[in-house]
Amino acid sequence: MNTWLSLHRAALASAFRRLSASPLNTLLSLLVIGIALTLPAFGYVALDNLRALGNNTSGVQQISLFMGLDASKKDLGEIEDRLRQSANGRWRFVPKEDALKRMQASEGMAEIVASLPRNPLPDAFIVEPVNSGPEALEILRKEIAGWPKVAHVQLDSAWVKRFDAFLRLGKLMLWMLACLFGAGLVAVTFNTIRLQVMAQSAEIEVARMIGATDAFVRRPFYYFGALQGALGGLLAATLVLLALRLLAGPVGELAALYGSAFTLRLPGWPEGLALAALGALLGWIGAQLSVSLSLRKFD
Repeated sequence: MNTWLSLHRAALASAFRRLSASPLNTLLSLLVIGIALTLPAFGYVALDNLRALGNNTSGVQQISLFMGLDASKKDLGEIEDRLRQSANGRWRFVPKEDALKRMQASEGMAEIVASLPRNPLPDAFIVEPVNSGPEALEILRKEIAGWPKVAHVQLDSAWVKRFDAFLRLGKLMLWMLACLFGAGLVAVTFNTIRLQVMAQSAEIEVARMIGATDAFVRRPFYYFGALQGALGGLLAATLVLLALRLLAGPVGELAALYGSAFTLRLPGWPEGLALAALGALLGWIGAQLSVSLSLRKFD
């Protein structure tokens, strides 16, 4: 066990030495890897923020339940009990008196409301479901519409479906972009390792002549590819975080102009570690392919 750990420690140290031996080449490679990972990572964060913005927009995932004008307090209490038992999310009651006051406060509506013989508005409930998927919202709307004394249930299902379709299209495009840049990262690592194998061909031949195994020869290159990919992933996470911090202020000001308190969600350390792990995996794959092909000439 100690021997195995010593071999891997030596291979990791060798990878660090190779990275530090040519700082300019290492910096350029890390920039290429970092940019390749930054674009899909930024797209993922942008889609996540767009989803949050859609969910926070007034009315996007709300179901408005309007009671009949003849609904009594007992009927309202029964609806409240049904909403509590269904546990579909948050809800609030809007009395018809409050609705009339807000309507009266609207510009140009005061005289019209004053001329009405009685309050024409019904009591209402605003439901904010936990599951905001189009299918789930439509099922809940149909269920509520069948409750007693419910005159009308309003849901902008067309808007929700369009928004959901846009997000699914964005996810598909993001996956395609991620695969494309992932292949580019593997190619960069492949070429870097191939050049290193060619530069150290004499050392590899001597090591094999004195009995070095394939695993011993390959191990430092594997660590080099994984380490280079991980550092590139950390660089990508840093670039995404800096870009979002720069955009946070203008986005907040723009949201405030539209009466919203929306703020950009910044990625945390779990996302950064995941990006570094993805970079390490792609770097290891590129190193494995390169070493496997490059060492064939020594057989």
